[in-house]
Amino acid sequence: MNSENTPLLRRTASSLSEISNSRLYLAVFSAVLGNFSFGYSLVYPSPVLPKLTSPDADPRLRMDPNQAAWFGSIYSLGAAAGGLGAMLLNDLIGRKMSIMMSAVPSTAGYTLMGGAVNLSMLHGGRFLTGVAGGMTAASIPVYISEISHKKVRGALGSCPQITAVFGTLTLYALGLVVPWRWLAVAGSVPAVLMVVLLVFMPSSPRRLLSLGQEQKAEKALRWLRGSNYNTSIELNAIQHSINTQVKITWAQLGKPIYYRPILISVGMRFLQQMTGITPILVYLEPIFAKSNVSLEPRYDAAIVGAVRLLSVAVAASLMDKAGRKALLYTSSMLMFLSSLTLTMISHTTPCPAVNITAPNSELGNTLQASQETALSFVPLISTVVFIFGYAMGWGPITWLLMSEVLPLVARGVASGLCVTVSWVTAFALTHAFTLLVDAYGLYAPYLMFTVVCVFCLLFNAVCIPETRKRSLEEIENYFRTGRTFTIRQNHPSVVSS
Repeated sequence: MNSENTPLLRRTASSLSEISNSRLYLAVFSAVLGNFSFGYSLVYPSPVLPKLTSPDADPRLRMDPNQAAWFGSIYSLGAAAGGLGAMLLNDLIGRKMSIMMSAVPSTAGYTLMGGAVNLSMLHGGRFLTGVAGGMTAASIPVYISEISHKKVRGALGSCPQITAVFGTLTLYALGLVVPWRWLAVAGSVPAVLMVVLLVFMPSSPRRLLSLGQEQKAEKALRWLRGSNYNTSIELNAIQHSINTQVKITWAQLGKPIYYRPILISVGMRFLQQMTGITPILVYLEPIFAKSNVSLEPRYDAAIVGAVRLLSVAVAASLMDKAGRKALLYTSSMLMFLSSLTLTMISHTTPCPAVNITAPNSELGNTLQASQETALSFVPLISTVVFIFGYAMGWGPITWLLMSEVLPLVARGVASGLCVTVSWVTAFALTHAFTLLVDAYGLYAPYLMFTVVCVFCLLFNAVCIPETRKRSLEEIENYFRTGRTFTIRQNHPSVVSS
């Protein structure tokens, strides 16, 4: 950085020290209520499917294996459609309004499922909640990254994943005591609360500046940073970033500044889903039932949900300390080891029975029972480790990096593309999961997930840059130059924010 910019950098550091984050946290909380609904609706089939596939189910709603597979996977089709919708809405009506709009399909979907009298209503409601999930997944990370400053962007960028996990845990916990129809009623509450709160939150200052609304952008930024914050420096940096953008064309996608961050984001979304996280979460109770875990599957699911919440909290605390790449390496290794263990366990055949003499038969039976009990916990422990590893890295960081590396001029459309790719992959994998398990047992999908974790390690090593403590402008400069985050400017009014 040129020496003439040193006083300005000191002013920037001074202004950052005067930031008040309380309103920023409120805005982030209001937005991530949409992710709470996303996490809740994603795993809705886990406690519901055992009831709808049992002989005691209402004959109008009873599902065979094929119908159950569609109920579990059609959510992902809806999420893909929601991602496509967000591609248009993010730039057409803005990030905040896109998030608020997601409450419409969410509420409609839960209403259909709560009052369902046939399978079409269940599948239609599930699809609509998926649409809402895709919209929030494409819009909320971008909104958070654009209203945050670099000192807290890493931690706040983990909030969508944390609240999604909390929504999942809430569903698992309520599923222990609440009838499945009331689970649908409860699911509509967070979306309504989200809309009420977001009405009072500001739009993204970046979007307002891109629309030429300088006064509204300054007012929004001051609201987010506090009355003692010098907004001019950050606004100048954002305005410079916008001024250097051009309307993107298909021909320009061949430039590294565009195709590299888009390919990284799409690749991470694809690999994130190929690890098997969605089918594992959606079919968690049925998976534990097939694994012969000694605890009841519904309690196993609640345990996994609690561990997942703990792990994303740990990841959030380490995001701006350990860095993105270190957490991704750790995440990939933990998922690899746990999925490899699950592969071997699900492929192991029982040992031949050993003849036990009469005097020692009681002791032999006791030892055998103890051994079987101990082994029955291995699938639970391995699944807990897998979820812990995923939630430490490939869960939250994929969301965060997508919002950090995508170029501003293509951020709205590209984020929708990433979510669409993610959920089309999730649909194919979730639908195929039950077919693979029926044909080959749990061994086949677990083996595939193990191989994917190796690709996750390689992708992190080769393709993903370290964005810790980098501003959005510095990250964009990295892809523009292909070698450095440092922005070299002679204009004294422009620095990275």
